[in-house]
Amino acid sequence: MSDFAKYTLNASEYQNEDPALRRVYAVGAALEIISQKASQSGANLTNLSLEFKNLSEYADLIEAALKVK
Repeated sequence: MSDFAKYTLNASEYQNEDPALRRVYAVGAALEIISQKASQSGANLTNLSLEFKNLSEYADLIEAALKVK
C-alpha cells in the first residue's frame, strides 16, 4: 500500500464530518487504484480513458466503504 493510500485511510477516520474532505480522500484513493492498474497493464490509453470515466463511480464506492456507522 502506498503512503498516499495509508494517509487516506487514516485521515478518513478523523475527517469524516466534512463531506467535501471525504470526497477529496475518496477521489485520491480512486486515482491511486487507477494508477496501480495503469502501471500493471501497460497504460493503454483506451483503458485509461475508461478508468477516468469511472472515477466518480469508484470514488462513490470508496466513500461508502469508509463511512463510519
